[in-house]
This record gives sequence, C-alpha cells and structure tokens, in this order.
Amino acid sequence: MFSFTPLQGALSESTASQSLLELDGGVKVLVDVGWDESFDAERLRELEKPPRRICALLQTLPLFTRIPVYATRPVIDLGRTLTQDLYASTPVAATTISPTSLAEVAYSYAQTSSADHNLLLQPPTPEEIARYFSLIQPLKYSQPHQPLPSPFSPPLNGLTITAYNSGHTLGGTIWHIQHGLESIVYAVDWNQARENVFSGAAWLGGGLGGAGGAEVIEQLRKPTALVCSSRTPETAIARGRRDEQLLESIKLCIARGGTVLIPVDSSARVLELAYLLEHAWRAEVAKDNDVFKSTKVYLAGRSIGSTMRNARSMLEWMDDSIVREFEAVAGGTRGANSGAGGGKGRDAGPFDFKYLRLLERKAQVERILQQEAGDSEPKGKVILATDASLEWGFSKEVLKAIAGDARNLVVLTEKPNLSHGRTSIARTLWEWWKERKDGVAVEQTSSGDTFEQVYGGGRELELTETTRQALEGDELGLYQQWLATQRQLQATLQSSGAAALESSAEVVDDASETTTESEESETERQGKALNVSTTIGQASRKKVVLKDEDLGITILLKKRGVYDFDVRGKKGRERMFPTVIRRKRNDEFGELIRPEEYLRAEERADADGQEEAQDGNRQEQGLGKKRRFDDVGGAAKGASGPNKRPQLKRALSDEAEAASLSDGQGGDELDQLEDEEEAVIGPAKLVVTSQTVSVNLRIAFVDFSGLHDKRSLHMLIPLIQPRKLILVAGAEDETLALAADCKKLLGAQLTSESSQSSVDVFTPAVGAAVDASVDTNAWVVRLADPFVKRLKWQNVRGLGIVTVTGLLLPGGEIALQSADAPEAGDGDTANKRQKLEDGTTSTAPPAAAEPDGTATSTTSATTTTNNNTKPPTPALPTLDVVPPTLASAVRSAARPLHVGDLRLADLRRAMLGAGHTAEFRGEGTLLIDGTVAVRKTAAGRVEIESVALPFAALDAVAAGGPGGGAGGRMSGAGRGGMMATFYEVRRKIYEGLAVVAGA
Repeated sequence: MFSFTPLQGALSESTASQSLLELDGGVKVLVDVGWDESFDAERLRELEKPPRRICALLQTLPLFTRIPVYATRPVIDLGRTLTQDLYASTPVAATTISPTSLAEVAYSYAQTSSADHNLLLQPPTPEEIARYFSLIQPLKYSQPHQPLPSPFSPPLNGLTITAYNSGHTLGGTIWHIQHGLESIVYAVDWNQARENVFSGAAWLGGGLGGAGGAEVIEQLRKPTALVCSSRTPETAIARGRRDEQLLESIKLCIARGGTVLIPVDSSARVLELAYLLEHAWRAEVAKDNDVFKSTKVYLAGRSIGSTMRNARSMLEWMDDSIVREFEAVAGGTRGANSGAGGGKGRDAGPFDFKYLRLLERKAQVERILQQEAGDSEPKGKVILATDASLEWGFSKEVLKAIAGDARNLVVLTEKPNLSHGRTSIARTLWEWWKERKDGVAVEQTSSGDTFEQVYGGGRELELTETTRQALEGDELGLYQQWLATQRQLQATLQSSGAAALESSAEVVDDASETTTESEESETERQGKALNVSTTIGQASRKKVVLKDEDLGITILLKKRGVYDFDVRGKKGRERMFPTVIRRKRNDEFGELIRPEEYLRAEERADADGQEEAQDGNRQEQGLGKKRRFDDVGGAAKGASGPNKRPQLKRALSDEAEAASLSDGQGGDELDQLEDEEEAVIGPAKLVVTSQTVSVNLRIAFVDFSGLHDKRSLHMLIPLIQPRKLILVAGAEDETLALAADCKKLLGAQLTSESSQSSVDVFTPAVGAAVDASVDTNAWVVRLADPFVKRLKWQNVRGLGIVTVTGLLLPGGEIALQSADAPEAGDGDTANKRQKLEDGTTSTAPPAAAEPDGTATSTTSATTTTNNNTKPPTPALPTLDVVPPTLASAVRSAARPLHVGDLRLADLRRAMLGAGHTAEFRGEGTLLIDGTVAVRKTAAGRVEIESVALPFAALDAVAAGGPGGGAGGRMSGAGRGGMMATFYEVRRKIYEGLAVVAGA
C-alpha cells in the first residue's frame, strides 16, 4: 500500500513543498518540508496532525528532535545558514501568537480586537538553530540507507532510502524510496541541464558532470510511482545565451552609471550567480575593460560569509569543471611555492572572490548606497542581495534606495512566488514586466539575441516594514500569563517535566534525552489534557497556578517540601514515581564517559593542585576575577575596553575576519562599520508600517531558476516508465496541461509496446490523499505436501525466495504419482472434479487413491458445508509435483536465477569483516586489496575485474589447488593471494544473492 498526500505546493504557485508518504504497515515518511515568504503559520497546521506518527523525515526541518531526519551534507550546512539569515533579517519568521490561544488565558483579550496584539513568539538563537541542524543525519549520493525508526513509529520493515543528484541546488536530492514492492521516486525540483556550478540530474547517470548514457539508470527506472513537479520555466534557453543576456543587461546599466539589483536567495541559487559574476569580472578586467574595472560588485546577506565558506569546502558536490579548476589552482600554488617567488601571484580558486565583496551588516549596505547618492558622477554598482522575494533582507533596503532613478535596473532571476493570492514585491515587479505597460527597451547581445527591459514609468509600489518592539504594561502581563499557562500545560502532560518552551540549552538537552513513555492510552492522555484545559479556563484569570490534584504524581518533582503521594486507587502512571530516565550518550566507540570520574585519588589530588597553581598565577598577574573567553581573546589581540558590539547579528558569521582574503576586497572601511540599532531581546510584538515609493527604474527578467523544462519532461518520463505518475508543486493550469501531455506520451508508449495496462496520472490538491499502490496480480493456490517437501528456500534480505516447477490442477485435485496406472488416475480425477463442481455429498474415495489425504479433507469440508445449507465454497487450485512422465520435458526449462540486488556498501562491509581492505574509488567502483575491482553498471550488471593477474598464476593455482601445493608455491604467494581474493569476492557476491532453480 502506498498513499500520497501533498501538504503544501500542490495546484498552486507557492514554492513551498511538503508531502506525506504512507506505506504499508503504517510507515509514514515526511518529505521536503518547506515554507515561503508569507510565513503563514496556518499552513503548518497539517504538520501538527501526524508528527507523532512520522517514522522518518527526508531533507530538513529544525522542529523535530526525536524523528530521524536525513539530508545531504550541503543541504544541512546551507540550510542552517539560510535559517539563521531568515530569523536575523525579519521578525515575521518568528510568527505571532494566535488570537485563540491568547483568548483562552486572558478574559481581557477577548474584549479587544485581534489586531491590537501581535505578540511574537521567541525566535530560536543561532546556537539553537545549529543544534537542531546537527541532529540531521548526512547522506551521500547513490548509497542506499535503511533509516532507524523513531521511538513512536511501527517497524520499518526494510525501508530503504537513496539520494541522487537533482542538479537544482548544491546537494539537492532526488529521493528513491524502496519499501516491499513499492519503489517510489520523489523528484520535485530538478534540472537536467549542466550549469556553471551544478551538474545535471542523475537520471541518465554519468556522475557529477558526467555525460551520462541514453537510458535512465536502473535504480530510477520503472518505479511504481513517480512524484514529479509540474513547475517549469516559461521559456528555456541555453546556458550560454542565458549568461550572455544577464551580463549584457548589467553592462548596459553600469555603462550609464546605474546600479543593478539582483535579488537572490541565501544559500541555493546564489552560488551560480556569484560564480558567474566573479569569473565574468576576472575575464573583463584581464581584457582591460574600463567599465568593469570601475564597477564594484557586492553580495549582501546576514549569513552570506558562512554560506561561501561552506561552499568552498564542498567542491566535490559541484560540477567536474569546478573540481578541475580547483585542482589547477592548487597545482599552480604548489609550483609557485616551490619556486623563487614564494606564494606571490597566487591564482584565486572557484569561490575565492577577488572582485565580489561580501556584506553582512546593514550599516555596510547603507554606506555603499550613501556613496552612490553623494557622488557627482555616479559609478556603476552591482548588488546581489537577499532575499529573492524582496519581502525581507537587504534586497528591500536596496530597492527603496534605487527605485526612483531611471538609470538603475532590477533583474529578476526566477518567477516569483504567489502564496494564497498574496502578492510579494518581486511578484508585483514580475507582473509589471509581463504587462509592459509603460514602454519596453529592446536590447541586443553581441551574438544577436534580443532581450527586453521594461520601464517602471513612475508607478507606485507599496512596501511594508516589520520591526520588533519590546512589550510593556498590559501586553507584557498578557504574554507572561500565556507563557506560564503553556509551560504548566506542557509540564503536566509530560512525565519528564521538561519545559520545551524554555530557550536555554539545558532544557533542550533534557527534552532530547528523556525517553520515558506513559502507560496511559491515547484516549486517557487526551482526556487529561481536556481536564487540565477546563481547569485553567474556569480558574481565576489572575491566578494561573494549578492545584495539587491537577499536578498529580508530578507534585513530587514540581513542589518543594512534598515527599508523599497517595497511590491507593490510582492507575497508570499515577502509581509510579515520576523518575526521569536519561538516554545514554553513545558514539561509534561505545558509551561516552567522563574521565574525571575515574581518576585515582593521587591523580585527582595532582589535578586539584594544578588548578590551584593556575588560580594563583592568575591572581599574581592581577586579573582579579574570571573573564569571558572572548574578553581574554580581545586582550590577547590588544583590544581595549569591553566589546560593545551587538552579539545577536554578529553571531551568524563570527569567522568572517578569518576568511577576509577570500571574501573580496577585505580590510577597507566597510569592515569597521557596525549596526547602531540594538536588537530587541525578550518578549516583543510585531509592528508593521507601510511606505509607498515611486518606481522609475528598469525591470528585466533572466531565468536562473535552474528547473527542468517541458522538453526534458517529455523526453525523460517515457524513459523512466513509471506505473503511476503524481504531479505536484505547480500552478493548477500548468499541472493539468502537463498531466494531459503525459497521458498522451505514456499512452502512445503503451500502444507501441502492445501493453494492456495503463498509467494513472494523479494531480492531487493540498490535503487530498491518493492511493498510488502498485498493481500486482496475486493468486492463492494450495501446495501439496509432496511438493512442499521438495522446496529449497533461500533468504535475501529477510525474504524467502524459491522458484517452482509444478503441475497446476483444478480445485481439490491431487496428481497420482503411480506411473503404471495413469489412465485410472485420470478417470478418478475426472470423477472427483465433477463431484466437487456439482457440490454433491458423496463418500470420499478410498485412502489408497489419496496418499496424502488432502483431497479427502477437502471433500469432507464440502460435505459439511452442504449439510449447513450454505453456498459451497470453491476449492483452491492445487500445485503438485510434476509427474514422472512430464519431468523430462520440463527439466530443461528450469534455468537457475540470481535474485537480489547487490549493494557495494554491503559488499565492502563483508570484505572488511573478512580481513580484506576495501575502499570506494570513483562512483560505483569498489577496490578490494588493491587488485580486485567490482563495478555496478547503470543497468544493474555486476562486473568483477582482477588487476595484474597473469595466466601463470591461474595455471599454478590450478595445479597446486586453493590451499597451495608445489605449483602454487612456485608461482609466488602474491599471485596466489590475488587469486584467493578474486574467488573470495565472487563467493561473497553469490552469498548476497539467491541462486534459485525450479523445484
């Protein structure tokens, strides 16, 4: 069974994507959890329903701490920087407390308007975000992995997930999910074309940047269900033409002294644009182009420094051309270091920026905009700023500053999002570009392609500004009352007593370590929650402390001075002391311990003496008291005075100074600028103001979304050959149009192959579940006892495999094995068939004619049925042993079969356990003992190759035998060892497969 439910993104233009996959046995997998710039908490309500039943989570979500989460390493690291940038840039991301939640705890709130109170929840700190993302388990491409079940999920029964390159972002994933007979391919956002940084999707194989083949790789071919995105670009052009249009648009703008704004995301497609502009500037400056020499390029984002540092450490996830460029630079650096010139003239790597300047503070962005306004002859500037929606981040600040000048240009690089009819700023500009109401400037590239820039025409654009404001007076009391109620509710319902609303690190650790489970049923827990809510609702509005009877047995932990609790007449957890069982911390070497707890007495005395000596040295140096680590670091660097720098926003990229040489032209006056406004820490509310600006700049659109086009879909879907196709993540009109096209393509393919089956194409709406289970034809037959005794079962990954060759007889019949009276047996079976079909109650045949007695019991069951005046139950067909007269005719057709799928990771583990060395070399190649290579082709064929194995070794081992002998010893131990390794590898491969033949 396979049920698919889209939670976000289906039949809409929202870029948010969430999907719930429910497999056989109640296994639920949540895939692609996302959000959009609307930050609507109501759209996350669907996640509150199934989280305690979710077994695994694919990709990223920093909300669940007890559900196993899986993603690739780039998705984990870049997702962390994106989340930190999001919460540091806009307070809307923290979301406001719902009016219904406030009305439950404060009667005064129910008498006021809901717009009067926009109380914000506390946003996670950068440290908490990093801690959440550290819980995600990293995966590599093309390596199957069996997830561990969550504490509250059913058994996964061999669930296997495999990540493949999607080509859309760094570490982007096409998921292959295997569970029983279900083979599901989840490919929402992917790109088949190669780009400057990202290689194409892994549909055709070939690795990162490889050419690939003409067929889809075996692992992604013929899935039972393919989940694909219907979102495609309106016009698809080649990469070279696309890059040329963007650079020509920038060149025309900076030549007239204008500023170019390119809104980008924080960590995904920004890598492609940053790489393109950096290398374009390198090429043009090398040609002594004065326009590019006098123009500065900036990349602005709260955590953009961390993003680029992560990108420099993940070059192996990028296209092969990036790896070759890095290797060439590294080789040149080694040559320069070995020469007389030392390290002078070192070339820059792929993401070592010489011309792209990184900006991470608002004061830096304001300074470059003020320089533009103060110059008598403005110089061109190019600013890449987050976010692409223009709803938050530095891109909105830049747009407000440059909107009134007709020389400026804003370049949209992807079709903006439309969330529930709410139009973002980028969406408004894109609609103006589509309308072309106030005139169009048609430009031409050097290769002859034309592109258009639309005039703003002085149209009014409304911008909203959101800020945090500290709570005061009644609002502060209201927030404290709501927070106290939430803490007490959660503490009462959880036996561990951990308050999850606390923002301290200790509370988060305690909540993740507690594994105590309640003995009450789900209905009893819901009833207790209802009782507590009712008690709070009826209590005094000024008194939110629960009574002793509401606390129950947890009063022993929550109330001081209470040591007794009457358990007579209680049941469930009320009869047990509420102890907190902490999970033991383990790693690959075993349980973690504290070494200081195992010190001997003399060792502990020596350690205490050293600490006292160190404390005495500090007092002699006149330090006087303990200092923080950063204060000591500042003193070591010669800093004077306390560090008054706001730590909230600087914590996002504390390592910026360490990588200043790789972040453009560092060390200038921009590094000394700090944000003057202080961050609001603690309870706050959301204040929204609006502003109207006149837009006179030009608007251009160059598609850098990196999504698959319709041509790729029309080419690949017939090659993938899915049994069922589910289209999500696209507008309703384009989804329905693509569904019609796919039905025609797959229908034509089935007609050409003369297939009787049809392919179902589903287009579900948000929240609508579709049954996409595999269509299997299964028959139930009875196995005769002599037939069962001859079966030879083999196990492959927990499944029993056997091939059979037998004689299928109608219901209730047993073949006679007497070779001397075949005709008599035929007559008896004919009579028996007639009796069973007529439903008569004749006496059973003699036992001599039925050696195993199976037919006799069947006839008796039929007789009993007729005596009870019930309709006769049709007997099951019987599979029996092939008679001797037919055995010779069918023996030649029973050819051996190899059943199973060899995983190189399992083979590597088995060879390591047998004492051999095994390591991966390249994609899909396992090298064992340095001599035997095992490859798995895209078609699933396993190839074993032994390196440097001469024929003399074969003859010697054959003469001396596997154990050695004279001939083997004469050929040398090395050659015999290579032969032993070869046959050992082959034996392990056959052990992982089931070699079955007819029974």
